Amino acid sequence: MNVCHYDKRMDFFYNRSNSQTEDDWSGTKLIIVLCFGACCCFFIFVSNLLVIAAVVINKRFHYPFYYLLANLAAADFFAGIAYVFLMFHTGPVSKTLTVNRWFLRQGLLDTSMSASLANLLVIAVERHISIVRMRIHSNLTKRRVTFLIFLIWAIAIFMGAVPTLGWNCICNITTCSSLAPIYSRSYLTFWTVSNLAVFVIMLVVYLRIYMYVQRKTNVLSPHTTGSINRRRTPIKLMKTVMAVLGAFVICWTPGMVVLLLDGLNCTKCGVQHVKRWFLLLALMNSIMNPIIYSYKDEEMWRTFKKMICCLLYKRRGHRPSRMSSTVHSTRSNDTTSHYLEEANNHSPTLKNI
Repeated sequence: MNVCHYDKRMDFFYNRSNSQTEDDWSGTKLIIVLCFGACCCFFIFVSNLLVIAAVVINKRFHYPFYYLLANLAAADFFAGIAYVFLMFHTGPVSKTLTVNRWFLRQGLLDTSMSASLANLLVIAVERHISIVRMRIHSNLTKRRVTFLIFLIWAIAIFMGAVPTLGWNCICNITTCSSLAPIYSRSYLTFWTVSNLAVFVIMLVVYLRIYMYVQRKTNVLSPHTTGSINRRRTPIKLMKTVMAVLGAFVICWTPGMVVLLLDGLNCTKCGVQHVKRWFLLLALMNSIMNPIIYSYKDEEMWRTFKKMICCLLYKRRGHRPSRMSSTVHSTRSNDTTSHYLEEANNHSPTLKNI
């Protein structure tokens, strides 16, 4: 009969799993890691708050894509909160935690990662639908977007709470993983495989977008002598797609592979030596998302500058000029949709597709 150990502190599980918590997380190295994490969290909070505020203020952003973008920023903001909580409950402190406090620490991290991943997937699907239908924005209603946002967070919270609900090794410590001492190896394998599967789906979606636009570019070229900007649009799309995929691969895949190896009980893989650095690398994705999805958008960047200027003027006691809710620019924010719209207007072939 299995014995449950809910009354034990985490040192009991760390000692059985041979997890290193004190040697690697003390002294100068711990201070450097915490300072770096604090700077990252500060940037995450500020940048993602700017994204959310820009979507709320600028009426040109009141469309499904930007609502989902704001939700992605909220997920990344939540990731910053989860990491701050981790910083105060890590290192030598880890062994003093109760089982419930450790579940809370890891649940916040799992929820934030799942929410960011789900948001990226939904944004990819929304962009695919819009581009294939040759629309600037998808025809999703606000009610459907709201439902998608609630669904994203419901899935993320559920994924973060699954170990607490019972899929753990507290009553069967022989199945405990090494990196997460009270997570069962079966759950760790399930979690990593499901996330990697979502990554593959995103890869397929973005490749379809790129191939579709490239095909339309080849059809459009003989019929138009458009401006340089219009010709550069497919190149910009390719760079954006590669940036999204590259950031995700670099930031997420190494940590996922390490967790998968631990779930498969690879005792000779040395996962203990790299786990914390890969966690920091995964955090970088929350820093890069606002840059990739927002800062490359010229209108978004102008909105940021206007908000910052307003704050600075108020602090200096000056009366700022009224901030326009729209940007006086005829250039479209969505380069992909702008390109397709141009293609549809200039090519008789595309109009019949």
